[in-house]
Amino acid sequence: MSLFPQHIIARKRDGHRLQAEEIAAFVRGATDGSWADYQLSALLMAIFLRGMTAEETAQLTDAMMRSGVVADLSHVPGIKVDKHSTGGVGDKVSLPLAPMVVACGVPVPMISGRGLGHSGGTLDKLESIPGFQTGLSLDAYRAQVKRIGCALIGQTKDLAPADRTLYALRDVTATVECIPLICASILSKKLAEGIDALVLDVKFGRGAFMKTLPEAKRLAEALVAVGRAGGKQVRALLTAMDEPLGRAVGNAVEVAESIACLRGVGPADLMEVTYALGAHMLILGGVAQTTDEARSRLEASVRDGSALACFREIVTAQGGDARVVDEPERLPAATWQVPLVAESTGFVGDVDAMAVALAALGLGAGRTRAADRIDPAVGVTALVKRGERVERGAPLCVIHANDPTALAKAKAALARAIVVTDEPPTLPPLIAEVLL
Repeated sequence: MSLFPQHIIARKRDGHRLQAEEIAAFVRGATDGSWADYQLSALLMAIFLRGMTAEETAQLTDAMMRSGVVADLSHVPGIKVDKHSTGGVGDKVSLPLAPMVVACGVPVPMISGRGLGHSGGTLDKLESIPGFQTGLSLDAYRAQVKRIGCALIGQTKDLAPADRTLYALRDVTATVECIPLICASILSKKLAEGIDALVLDVKFGRGAFMKTLPEAKRLAEALVAVGRAGGKQVRALLTAMDEPLGRAVGNAVEVAESIACLRGVGPADLMEVTYALGAHMLILGGVAQTTDEARSRLEASVRDGSALACFREIVTAQGGDARVVDEPERLPAATWQVPLVAESTGFVGDVDAMAVALAALGLGAGRTRAADRIDPAVGVTALVKRGERVERGAPLCVIHANDPTALAKAKAALARAIVVTDEPPTLPPLIAEVLL
């Protein structure tokens, strides 16, 4: 078998199934630089066009996971469970979810990413807390998970380094939307964390990566299959993302809403998704038998304050100003906080998630390029939800801005994104399906 790049590229180009040794050579070339970027890009495009079998995808995931260090958390008691979301608008679930689950006795080692484009990043939200450090070393990560049951950090240079190279190339070669490559990218990092089980939140709709439920289900099924092939317990929830999750979109504003969730006063849709994901994490973590039992435990962790106390402990451990947990007004605040009011009385017929995300992006809440700087203070809060009744002159949302020109553009965009109708819309279920 020839392992020259051009021969491997030609075999996939011609529709052949790649052998494990060929896949390993490709990943090794991405890691050590022995394959040129144009050769890596050529094989990525061949995979995009020809696809991969389930076995090939599992082998690619395993090779990418092993391209760096695989964290060993065997010294941490209990079943280690993480959650991953495919990304959406206002998706701050990880922030309240992790401390809730930890408060119920399940360790949560969580390595997250930054936002790029319309989808926000967990790390950017956390770093809006003054002093919060997401760049822990693997040793510090392992020690913190053992000590307090959770660490919320970014990908280190040692974890799945092949993915950083390949993802950067996918981003500029129009090969992002490929299920085998998505699976390998997500799971190589997650499996390298040292987890035992994983719950996936696969979103669909206008504000999601996958626009339709069938597309999202295909991705979820592939992720579950590959994760299980890697020896992990995996479940997936398919959740709707046509309107933003919760009532806040941004960074500091989403941290504030996450704290509200931990106090039991978060938006109903955000609480529903958080409890649903957390319930399956508790079941996989071996501390609950049914979703009803698990949800009761999660709700109790909010009522008795143990989940909020756990979040405070995480913030303190990672250098953040823990006073924000009790005083969210200490989070970065924008110069202008301007309401957008309804021009007519009626029902909220639509809140376009993608349009809201792009408005927040224009305010400076996200990145269009990886090198862009984020303004942690800007965003949108007090968003109305579909089906709610509004009166003429009542606020539809509040825009947080530090630039008057950006404020004016966001106001115009949000006025188009939020539609008031005479009759209430039919609301589909927030959680469409669960893959066990």
